[in-house]
Amino acid sequence: MVREKREASLLEAFIPILFLIIFLTINVAVFGDAALDGSNQIVLILSAAVASLMAIRLGFNWDEILGGITKSIHSAMPSILILLMIGSLAGSWLISGIVPAMIYYGLLILNPTIFLFAACVVCAIVSMATGSSWTTSATVGIALIGIGQTMGIHEGLVAGAILSGAYFGDKMSPLSDTTNLAPAMAGTDLFTHIRYMAYTTVPSIVITLIVFLVWGFTFDSASGDLGTASVLSAIQEKFYISWELFIVPALVIFMIVRKVPALPALLIGALLGIVFALIFQPNIVAEVSSYDGASWKVMFVGSMKALYGSVGVTTSHEMVNELLSSGGMYGMLNTIWLIISAMVFGGVMESSGMLRRIARAIISVVNSTGSLIASTAGTCVFFNVTASDQYLAIVVPGRMYADIYKDKGLAPENLSRTLEDSGTVTSVLIPWNTCGAYHSSVLGVGTLTFAPYCFFNIISPLMTVLFGYLNIKIRRLTKKED
Repeated sequence: MVREKREASLLEAFIPILFLIIFLTINVAVFGDAALDGSNQIVLILSAAVASLMAIRLGFNWDEILGGITKSIHSAMPSILILLMIGSLAGSWLISGIVPAMIYYGLLILNPTIFLFAACVVCAIVSMATGSSWTTSATVGIALIGIGQTMGIHEGLVAGAILSGAYFGDKMSPLSDTTNLAPAMAGTDLFTHIRYMAYTTVPSIVITLIVFLVWGFTFDSASGDLGTASVLSAIQEKFYISWELFIVPALVIFMIVRKVPALPALLIGALLGIVFALIFQPNIVAEVSSYDGASWKVMFVGSMKALYGSVGVTTSHEMVNELLSSGGMYGMLNTIWLIISAMVFGGVMESSGMLRRIARAIISVVNSTGSLIASTAGTCVFFNVTASDQYLAIVVPGRMYADIYKDKGLAPENLSRTLEDSGTVTSVLIPWNTCGAYHSSVLGVGTLTFAPYCFFNIISPLMTVLFGYLNIKIRRLTKKED
């Protein structure tokens, strides 16, 4: 017997969300920082089960539910593959001396007073050039975390500066996928979108930089120096440090700027890291191999371990030992587990129409331009929390609100700007979102540890809502456009 489908009531649509929120809260309270080791994943799966039961109650069959789950996971596969490749890249760049060289030269150039400001600016430039906050985090971000820890700066504060800069560059780069996706969903063109987005994005990053600069002047340079000279010595005694090592990251950045897809670019970067390790750091390759045998086998085992497994380099400095370690592909598996679990939940909620039902209820209370933009921003954040994916947080609200903005006489760039100001940047603040999980894994800092310091990501949605209520730079359709 085929059951007739019906739309969920608002209460029915909220039941899986309430289950998720309640049990995630309990979970984090009980497990603390260890919640991402597996218990949060189980809560997401159980929430997906609750959502599936609700979908069956609405008339959906299991094949339709499974189809939604499969489609949701399929949409995350590029991110999962990139995660695996970045794990390999981190390992090969460690044993090749690339990451140690970044830390070494960074300690020579930077000091605690300007470090946060400089880290934010550097990440903004790299992210704008590459169009990817993910690549920025996995390359210069890793090095900056190491430098900041060596200076004695709180890791959450360092990660906040890195991600603030990375997401500013990601938003403003024409190479970014989300920067192309948002205007496509809203119905405007790329460069109109970027120009219009600058009105809210530039003030947000200026405020952020001022905060980091002022905060830097509160540091005591002497107390922040945890033996920089001994750290430099420990790195130099173990690695060959020279400018040639920067050829590999420069080449990876060049490939991405030239629009080489991220996956092959990262693979080439990882393999070149191994080549440089064999040329410049054969002693390190032999050390991480822990293998007795023919020299070629030692080199082969060391190279493979760096790509797939946990490796570490032992120096005379305990802090340096903590910095010079990598989990390889293996270290990314827990994050991938989290992403898959989140996409299972998001797939059930999306395919059953429950997310759309909740979003439509939000739209019904809109009565002004400011409230419309605030509702759009809130919907984007809501999708980041529930669907656990920044692309869904742009695509679904973009589809939902496009006609509403037109009916209100608002130009589509108002919508595209709001989608980016709220959908793109807040994704990193959610521990179970693909972006939050990714950056936490790559930087080695818990999402809830760095989230309070991601000032740009927090200010951006507030800025776009403020512009909406104050009617600043809100372009309206002309009669011809309408």
